[in-house]
Amino acid sequence: MHESDAGLLAPGRAGSAAEAATGDHAFLQALLDAEAALTRAQAASGTAPAEAGRAVTAAADAGRFDVRELALRARAGGNPVIPLVAALSAAVDEEVRPFVHRGATSQDILDTAAMLVASRTIAPVLDDLGRTADTLERLAAEHRDTPMPGRTLTQHAVPTTFGLKAAGWRSLVLDARDRLRTVRGALPVQLGGAAGTLAAFPAPDGTPAGPGLVAAFARETGLAEPLLPWHALRTPVADLAGALAFTAGALGRTAVDVLTLSRTEIAELSEGSGGGSSAMPHKANPVRATLIAAAARRAPGAAATLFGSLAAGDERPAGAWHAEWEPLRDLLRLAGGAARDAAELAGGLRVFPAAMRSNLGLTGGLIVSERLAAVAAGRVGRARAKEILTEAAGLARDEGRPLAEILAGEPAFEGLDLVELTDPARYTGCAGTLTDRALERR
Repeated sequence: MHESDAGLLAPGRAGSAAEAATGDHAFLQALLDAEAALTRAQAASGTAPAEAGRAVTAAADAGRFDVRELALRARAGGNPVIPLVAALSAAVDEEVRPFVHRGATSQDILDTAAMLVASRTIAPVLDDLGRTADTLERLAAEHRDTPMPGRTLTQHAVPTTFGLKAAGWRSLVLDARDRLRTVRGALPVQLGGAAGTLAAFPAPDGTPAGPGLVAAFARETGLAEPLLPWHALRTPVADLAGALAFTAGALGRTAVDVLTLSRTEIAELSEGSGGGSSAMPHKANPVRATLIAAAARRAPGAAATLFGSLAAGDERPAGAWHAEWEPLRDLLRLAGGAARDAAELAGGLRVFPAAMRSNLGLTGGLIVSERLAAVAAGRVGRARAKEILTEAAGLARDEGRPLAEILAGEPAFEGLDLVELTDPARYTGCAGTLTDRALERR
């Protein structure tokens, strides 16, 4: 069968675990898993025969159904559950058919399937985030005291260390991990029937089966039991959107730094094996960082659609619910692909301390003007110190002379070792201590 979405224009997710876990076949299997779990839950609650649960479970194999045919038939009712129920019913014996999808509405199954897909996708994402954090921990420890230029608004500011930068990257990765863990543990089943009242799920005595059936459904799926049917209360989707978009953005922070620091004229970092160019043989492009940065830019837009769907009217909105399906899958793929690429990026990252040290000297000591101003202020006052350093900085830039040479003989620094005072490696503050502190986090 013709593959309509093989990922040709999506190298960021192509071949990733997230792609496999969110494909049409995987989503179809999740829909079938939800249907089978519901029948088993009803059997466990005494409202369906045990044989029905076994039969529906046996028939709920995505390989038995034509995904493309279901997709085309979904146009008639606006969602894929309607044709799937018909196909699944036809796949079981006649006496079992009344128990397929019994009492449920399409949204019950599709929402539950979406949560199953999300849970299955997040699992490998968490593994990749763990690998990334472990690698960044090693880099931060190794380069705890490796000085480099700190940059603000694109310019050299004051010295920092690569260890502190890598520890910051790791902190964001752990933030993403913690958010995804929390969200994944709370992903709920959805079961409410036509309007969220559970009216169509009777107990053996004729009274509504109620929350007990929801609890049984949750056990069968491995998802959480919600307090209320959430068909029109989209907190689970919004929470998921926030965590996934944060993950892509957090990984994007590392990617953007790598893209900047691997520029030819900076050359403080490089990807272990960069990508080639179709036209320039010498190129070794930072491809992993590029794809992560692309995911970070796309994720907020997908999340915005999901947050917009919070404003859902009635007991099932026309359009708001339907608008969620593709952006949610996009977000899972974006975060999953970015996490895969981040683990590879961190694992192959090359650090060049010599280039960092060389770049620290580009301004001839101006990068430590803050330190010199503080020293001078203690001797001649803050206002006079600022005048001295502002004038000296201008001369250093205009004449291309080291700041220490220009300040030699300045009374404010009499008796002080200006070479030592203007050494950037001696002005990294508490960077080492802060790195140690960050690496204590688990």
